[in-house]
Amino acid sequence: MKLQIQNNFTTELPADPNQINVPRQVHQACYSYALPKKPSNPSLIHASIDVANAIGLSQEDILSTDFLNTFSGSTVYPGTKPYAMPYAGHQFGNWAGQLGDGRAINLTEVVHDNKTYTLQLKGAGPTPYSRTADGFAVLRSSIREHLCAEAMHYLGVPTTRSLSLILSGDQVLRDVLYNGNPAYEKGAIVCRVAPSFIRFGSFELFASREDHVNLKLLADFTIKHHFPHIQEEGVEKYVAFFQEVAQTTLKMIVHWQRVGFVHGVMNTDNMSIHGITIDYGPYGWLEDYNSGWTPNTTDSQHKRYRFGNQPEIALWNLYQLANALYPLIQEAKPLETILDAFSADYEKAYLEMMQNKLGLQIKKEQDIILIQSLTQLLEKVETDMTIFFRNLSNVTKADAATTAFNSIKEAFYNEKDLEEMIVKDWHDWLEKYSIRINQETLSDSERKNQMNTVNPKYVLRNYMSQLCIDDADKGDYSLLNELFEMLKNPYDEQPNFQKWFAKRPNWARDKVGCSMLSCSS
Repeated sequence: MKLQIQNNFTTELPADPNQINVPRQVHQACYSYALPKKPSNPSLIHASIDVANAIGLSQEDILSTDFLNTFSGSTVYPGTKPYAMPYAGHQFGNWAGQLGDGRAINLTEVVHDNKTYTLQLKGAGPTPYSRTADGFAVLRSSIREHLCAEAMHYLGVPTTRSLSLILSGDQVLRDVLYNGNPAYEKGAIVCRVAPSFIRFGSFELFASREDHVNLKLLADFTIKHHFPHIQEEGVEKYVAFFQEVAQTTLKMIVHWQRVGFVHGVMNTDNMSIHGITIDYGPYGWLEDYNSGWTPNTTDSQHKRYRFGNQPEIALWNLYQLANALYPLIQEAKPLETILDAFSADYEKAYLEMMQNKLGLQIKKEQDIILIQSLTQLLEKVETDMTIFFRNLSNVTKADAATTAFNSIKEAFYNEKDLEEMIVKDWHDWLEKYSIRINQETLSDSERKNQMNTVNPKYVLRNYMSQLCIDDADKGDYSLLNELFEMLKNPYDEQPNFQKWFAKRPNWARDKVGCSMLSCSS
């Protein structure tokens, strides 16, 4: 197994001089060296061949002892020095101070096909940033991360990738429900892959400590290696950098809203400067269309990170990043201009995304009214978001409202209990939709094909992950392999996977792991 190693981060940025791996406050350093803890009996459960290819590895490499040893943390790859990064963050809106890679260890940077990737093990043991935790991860959370990162990629949502899922052979103690009943679970390690793991919180840490020397070093490094097209100098360079982070973050959120994904923990330390989805904890897909839903038990009271609030939180987080970058710019106006434009830019991007979901290619001003009335209607009774939008493509220009209704009624959780008033509202909306699609030039089949490229048929519903986890606990990974293959083509019909195009089963409505999860999940 041969990787093309590059150590820019550790070569160009300051290291923590203290190499003792104990939890502590780390000052004036961009990383601390930290070795993964050797697992007792690692075994490979699953690997993504696409991600392996992206970093220059083959199927043969995946099956090698070198691969297992490197990506389980058993051995350190020659020429590398693994490290963990400090960062700070606002958690649920509150300043939390120094956080950092508590259960993540960066192995190295690799180059392949002129692209740079950072390889990071999650669950490979403690670091100086582990605080009171053990730095390990359990099989259930590792399965959720591995499956979701790849599912998001194939959905076209910007994301970190997952190379491998490895069982450590060790037991990890966890209290799933935080109710004082901890139990041992199987330990596992995921290898995450991204351009870098630099976060909003990486800049917040140095700014909060008024360490402007390292704030500038990190910003300059980030722009040089990850935004090389930014050619401006001085203050303008940092403004251009912030502008780009704002734009890519906006695009990511639009994708989340498009597919019904809820991150669950949009703390500033969980926001990547690359505008990619990072840190898959208590995430979920909307089953029924509910803008107030959050998958995070910790957030169940205030619902800060609910589906409908994700754009607002993205903007709030960008304000925190702007504050962190301010010492390099010394002027609020250029940052405020970018922040002020965010909401209007988002509304525009959201409208276009929803028009595409509805198969409207000719953009009309009144489309916003059609969309708003639809989202209000979707919330009135329990309606499966994925099934609704997918089946809406079956509506034709000639359909009467009753026929159109038959195309989408499968999406209702309690279709037989629908009140007459609700059915009438749907008929009214479908009549308006019929008028609108009759103004389009695309044929029914052309519109259906276009809609099916943005409305997925298959998403990783929480109950599916849970079934997979239950089997994996017994050593059966066949469902994991099945789901992984299905999620690689989420927009295709895939008749052999038709059983997964279904509403959440009743047993999963309130089951642990199927509806809401804790932050450590």
